[in-house]
Amino acid sequence: MKTARFFLAAVALIPATGALAQNTSLRANYGEITLESGFTPDPRIISLRAGGDISAQRAGSGCRGFITNAPDVRLHYEAGSLPLIISVDADSDTTLVVNGPNGEFYCDDDSGEGVNPSVRLNNPQSGRYEIWVGTYSSGVSQPARLHISEVRSR
Repeated sequence: MKTARFFLAAVALIPATGALAQNTSLRANYGEITLESGFTPDPRIISLRAGGDISAQRAGSGCRGFITNAPDVRLHYEAGSLPLIISVDADSDTTLVVNGPNGEFYCDDDSGEGVNPSVRLNNPQSGRYEIWVGTYSSGVSQPARLHISEVRSR
């Protein structure tokens, strides 16, 4: 499978479409949110427990950590002219997997503050995004805060 690489500053976001990718049709562990470009408050913050027992590499070879099969959060987003920034704030080392409306998975580890991940889509599509927050230990969950923003990463 070929993997395209997109570089934003010094961050590599790796879109991947995997045959064994996560199940995007399952009910989200921490619910669904609908946002339209220009939303307030910004950032929108969702508290959750990161981690799971499934390797995030199922979503793509550039994905790291362990996540659940079901997404943690499902975002319905109406894009405008601003970027979409999805990031995590946690005391533990976390990873991030985002499935975009086009079916591509975007994965990150450590491009946010400290060991926190962040995915920045400069020209986001309108549609449904599934979001997973992972940890580096299988079956171990950690408290985390998911940030959805158009102005800054966490």
